[in-house]
Amino acid sequence: MSRPITLLCIALCAAAFYIYALAGGHPLLALLVKPIPVLALLLWLRSAPNDSYRRWIATGLGFSVLGDILLAWPGDLFVFGLAAFLCAHLAYLRAYTGQNRNLAPWALLASLLCGGLLLNLLIRGGLGELLIPVSVYALAITAMLWRALACAGLAALGAVAFVFSDSLIGIDRFVRPFAAAQYLIILAYWLGQWAISASVHHRQPLKALIQSANSTPKSC
Repeated sequence: MSRPITLLCIALCAAAFYIYALAGGHPLLALLVKPIPVLALLLWLRSAPNDSYRRWIATGLGFSVLGDILLAWPGDLFVFGLAAFLCAHLAYLRAYTGQNRNLAPWALLASLLCGGLLLNLLIRGGLGELLIPVSVYALAITAMLWRALACAGLAALGAVAFVFSDSLIGIDRFVRPFAAAQYLIILAYWLGQWAISASVHHRQPLKALIQSANSTPKSC
């Protein structure tokens, strides 16, 4: 069995155990298995080209593992988890900016609209003393979404799924809790992290693209 298939099986088994832990109310099991799918993605990245893009995505995954642990830890460590995922989004933002620096006005407009609507909804729900940290976080994910949409492909898919997951967390925590929140949040989150990781594998490194462009004969 190849290494990617082995890692996929480990991730899927851990995901299944986590869903079971959520449904059965087993916080210790949830804490133990929740980081495993993202750790598997980190190991998967080791087979991708070792360039700046891979390193920044790996950094984002590392902070995401820390965020997973903090949010699953017994007790309310929401602010610390928020800080870990803020660092993850900033790492992804740096990765995407290194791949595409075009303004992409449509992506900027769509991201600002999405981020503004969500933040407005959360503020109306009542953020209290979390207003500033949540606002900073919203700004970071808006910027990350903008640059991911500019890159398109799997990077964009991953960012959209990640932002959707974060939006559900905010709605469930600050606006109106709903029964399926935990399941939708984690499934969207895993989809987002997988697509972001897959974008490292399914692309040409920037240096190779530049070399290819320079070596292409120019027509008169």
